Amino acid sequence: MTGDKTEGWRARVLKDHAGPRWKQIAEWLRDAIRDGEFSPGDFLPTESVINEVFGVSRTTSRNALNQLVSEGLVTRRPGSGTVVADLRVEQPLTRLSGFSEDMLQRGLTPSFRVLSCGFRQASEEVALALGIASHDRVFLSERILMANDRIIGHSRSWIRSDVMHQTAPPEADFLSRGSLYEWIADHLGIEIIGGVEYIEAKRSEETLAELLDIDAQAPVLVASRVARDRRELPIEYAVVTYRADRYRFRLDL
Repeated sequence: MTGDKTEGWRARVLKDHAGPRWKQIAEWLRDAIRDGEFSPGDFLPTESVINEVFGVSRTTSRNALNQLVSEGLVTRRPGSGTVVADLRVEQPLTRLSGFSEDMLQRGLTPSFRVLSCGFRQASEEVALALGIASHDRVFLSERILMANDRIIGHSRSWIRSDVMHQTAPPEADFLSRGSLYEWIADHLGIEIIGGVEYIEAKRSEETLAELLDIDAQAPVLVASRVARDRRELPIEYAVVTYRADRYRFRLDL
């Protein structure tokens, strides 16, 4: 609810030469969201409250709120009001990086919940992606990805075992807090520099929905990636499923 969080935006004063009134109000509410006056899940002031505070028409207040809806900052809940959306993490499509590196660059704290890790026999899909025989072993890590303790996605990552030689694989304790790409660089001397990634929109299966704490059949983004080293050798095959309400990809043109 709005409660005491409305004082900041209420203190603003409409100016005749600062652009349309709805645009000024939208800007103040946008600032209030980004400054933490309104957190994800909080309701913004209603149209009638905005009208009363600024002495504007219903059309003006509606246009201000509609602008925030179009920006994806808030959503409308029929019969309830306008609620602040869960802000999404953006990943540029032109950069390949591990989840830890990606989150740290955004000022977020990455963490993981390890579901399983260890050597497995490669499936046909994994073998084809890594260019190995289907009976070869691979190291699989399955984790829940989190940023600032909020669930962002689910990851399955397969590393070809022939690049490990006699090196022991990362243990669950490390995988619960560390970067897999960093481990590959530090322990195997391999730098991931590129690859190819395919992104699809799907609906979550029941088991995965439970892990991601979303409704079954809720929309998700699935990224399938083959990461390569400087020799163009496929090192990792990963399938990452992101919550669509907390993650999105960005393409700079």
